[in-house]
Amino acid sequence: MRSAIKGISVPDSRMAREATEFIRDTETELLFNHSSRVYYWAALAGEERGLKVDSELLYIGCMFHDIGLTHEHCSCDKRFEVDGANAARTFLKGYGIAPADIDKVWTAIALHTTPGIPEFMAPEIALVTAGVEMDVLGIDYEKFSEADIKAVTQQYPRTPTFKEDIIQAFYDGIKHKPQTTFGNVKADVIKDKEPGFTPFNFCNIIRQSRWHG
Repeated sequence: MRSAIKGISVPDSRMAREATEFIRDTETELLFNHSSRVYYWAALAGEERGLKVDSELLYIGCMFHDIGLTHEHCSCDKRFEVDGANAARTFLKGYGIAPADIDKVWTAIALHTTPGIPEFMAPEIALVTAGVEMDVLGIDYEKFSEADIKAVTQQYPRTPTFKEDIIQAFYDGIKHKPQTTFGNVKADVIKDKEPGFTPFNFCNIIRQSRWHG
């Protein structure tokens, strides 16, 4: 039985319970624990920002955000984010969720690796990205108390080698479809006009984050 953290816990509904079972059975322990932590960081960030959030939709968005990296839900031609969003859509349709809410979860997952946009959208969309950024990149780490960080990581451990392991998991999930990595064209444009320009490196940011391991 998982305990609540500042009153936040996994939603007590059939859909949430079955989502937990589905993700646990489909993802590696690394990705399951990562996704579970993302939910708590997202929910805690929502509390800190005073946002009104549908906890069930937020939970589904957080838990499904990386399922596109798994063999079972990985396409040969779509971004892994879209694969994950599509898997969540299929799951939610089985519970009679309103199309507008399904679209909200789909968008949250599809945009979770696209910074600078989700934060201006619905709370559930903004917070999935916030939770991912906290767990992977350490963004806003200082806004979380040490007690909350300890409570979350005790329930869903973050291993000493998490940084390298999550980079490897990303690589394993996308290496067969490099064409899907084309994305933020702005860095390419600046690099074309300014040969000395060095864009931010995602892997370096992970390794340099405040997180240990």
